Amino acid sequence: MTPLYGRAEIGKRTIARSLADNDVSALLIHILNSMQRTPLFDWHIAQQARMVEFGGWEMPVQYSSVIQEHAATRNAVGITDVSHMGRLIFEGSGAGVFLNSVLSRNIAVIKPGQIRYSLLTNDNGGIVDDLLVGLLPREDDEPYYLVVVNASNREKDLAVFRQFLPSANDVTMKDLTMDWAMIAVQGPKAIELLQPFLYTDLSAIKYYNGLETTFRSGSRWGLITRTGYTGEDGFELCVDSYFAEQITQELLKAGEPIGAVPVGLGARDTLRLEAALPLYGHEMNDDINPFEAGLSYALHLDGPDFPGRDVLRRMKDEPLRKIRIGLELSEKRPAREGCEIFADNEKIGWITSGTFAPALQKPIAMGYVPPEFARIGQTLSVDIRGKRSPATVVPLPFYKR
Repeated sequence: MTPLYGRAEIGKRTIARSLADNDVSALLIHILNSMQRTPLFDWHIAQQARMVEFGGWEMPVQYSSVIQEHAATRNAVGITDVSHMGRLIFEGSGAGVFLNSVLSRNIAVIKPGQIRYSLLTNDNGGIVDDLLVGLLPREDDEPYYLVVVNASNREKDLAVFRQFLPSANDVTMKDLTMDWAMIAVQGPKAIELLQPFLYTDLSAIKYYNGLETTFRSGSRWGLITRTGYTGEDGFELCVDSYFAEQITQELLKAGEPIGAVPVGLGARDTLRLEAALPLYGHEMNDDINPFEAGLSYALHLDGPDFPGRDVLRRMKDEPLRKIRIGLELSEKRPAREGCEIFADNEKIGWITSGTFAPALQKPIAMGYVPPEFARIGQTLSVDIRGKRSPATVVPLPFYKR
């Protein structure tokens, strides 16, 4: 996990001045002050969560232990603050046309209530960000598009959207990240926990669908989507920021008998890795294209133009230079990001994410190698702190519910 001072956005002059003055405390104070906090920050502190910097936000990495929180999500239900994710609203009769000109997915075919995984790509076909886009119905008005982006990429994504907005007709964009809280309720008992709180029949919501809803407590507005990033069934709630702490406390209290617990970013990472869900900055970046990352299903190359579409059309028919694979390691030590992958004595690739998988009780990892080394069952090795550890190429995902 990234240390507190790992990725905070600090001006170079501030760093240079602090280091020149040997004033480490001033530097750390500047980092802390530059980080953003979700509406649940004070609640996390009250729960004695261990806080870290993540994508410019001060977030809980764990409350009890990663293994306990992981197991609770796999077997019962875990509740995670994901308010750091960017939430953008696009409205107007031209919103669909606009998003079709920027995103890789065919937005025109999305029906009200549906949500789709899509990509922002650059002119070279690299991945700027991965995101969710949904068309959400309203009772008394036209449906609107909700776009959920990665926390660390929010400003970058906003810049891309703003670049194309001036040439668009009848579309407005609102950034509601700071106005809403977002809470993930994940696990096999998610419906059992959530249903008493909502008027909406949760069992009727299909996977990757969503709608506006009302909480029974105080008739409060909310937005619910049947999505998640854990490999389990579950939902993500958007609520007004002032309501976030109340609903979180109520959910955890009601969930005590069935094993509900708060879950930090540590377990969220092990959960997504077991499910082989790629994470931006690890399995994706501006230099990795969707074919290499195994995300070609999120491309619509025969529809409207979007950044990099023509380059990606050519790439579709070209041999891949590298491909994302899954590895199981035979020794107990997990491989970490940046570890080198070898075939015999030839360095062929690198690890993008690795952990000891609590549900599988073995070390797993994802990484990139040339296609000729990606055959299922092939034996490779990973350099972990100067020692080679045998690894076997296995199918993805590692875990299926």
